[in-house]
Amino acid sequence: MDKVVSTAAEAVADVGDGASLAVGGFGLSGVPNVLIGAVYGAGVGDLRVVSNNCGAMDSGLAVLLSAGRIARVTGSYIGSNKEFARQYLAGELEVELIPQGTLAERLRAGGCGIPAFYTPAGVGTQVAEGGLPWRYDGSGGIALASPPKEVRAFDGVEYVLEHGIRTDFALVRAARGDRHGNLVFNKSARNFNPLAAMAGKVTIAEVEELVEPGGIDPDEVHLPGVFVQRVVALTPEQAREKGIEKRTTR
Repeated sequence: MDKVVSTAAEAVADVGDGASLAVGGFGLSGVPNVLIGAVYGAGVGDLRVVSNNCGAMDSGLAVLLSAGRIARVTGSYIGSNKEFARQYLAGELEVELIPQGTLAERLRAGGCGIPAFYTPAGVGTQVAEGGLPWRYDGSGGIALASPPKEVRAFDGVEYVLEHGIRTDFALVRAARGDRHGNLVFNKSARNFNPLAAMAGKVTIAEVEELVEPGGIDPDEVHLPGVFVQRVVALTPEQAREKGIEKRTTR
């Protein structure tokens, strides 16, 4: 039951070329930077990433993206990541953009063993009808487009069929975790982390504070340890290292 691994490098040692990764975080919040850095250090590439966004301010998944290690991104937000946009438009990167709520539910469904579900989000758009550019040809044309999806009416309302997502691995960050893998997330860092963790066949969590079993009240657990296979305890310096994407004053 003790799932603690001594180092991040050891925890990701079996992540190989072409692996699919579900990665938690949103912007700079709740991003498993230490585990991402370990994947980068392992030198693997051709990765298939499922995450809300692909890093920001040269941190998070942007580290792997800038190194050309990512082949495909399934996400919902490009934002101000100029390298992400450049690779996508240049035809260097395959991108499947999904409505944010649909992405969240696809990850949750995959983790719950639900193969597919119907949602009204995207009906009447290219999300359902197909034709969204997954890959450009580098000259402004579309090399690969999204296929049409099944649409079905229930009680007179149309819904589009979406499939659950399962990945080879999941990388997440939690504020607290015990040796059994039970996790607690801090405020907005709870965003996509529990969902990404559920979707991974092998889920690896970096935790800012490691406690012994029983150190977390069962009512406070955000993600049960059944979804987590490996836990990496961060050093105090790693736990404190948190960036600010946009500084504002008032």
